[in-house]
Amino acid sequence: MNTLAFGPLGGQEMVILFILILLLFGAKKLPELARGIGKSMGEFKRAKEEFEHEITSAETETKKTPVAKPAQPAAKKSDSEDA
Repeated sequence: MNTLAFGPLGGQEMVILFILILLLFGAKKLPELARGIGKSMGEFKRAKEEFEHEITSAETETKKTPVAKPAQPAAKKSDSEDA
């Protein structure tokens, strides 16, 4: 059973969080804080897409390359050929 500890955030909770953030950081710092969060989210998204691209390209490369067959052992010489 997978439940959240506090449940999903509703409208009232979001307003309370916004007011708390406004009180903690001030009105002047709020746009700067939001800009930093936005940049961080963009970098995270780019890194995630790059990682997914690397995984899919590695999967396609392994599917394209044929599996090498093991070499056949050399034929043994019989005793009559040595003489």
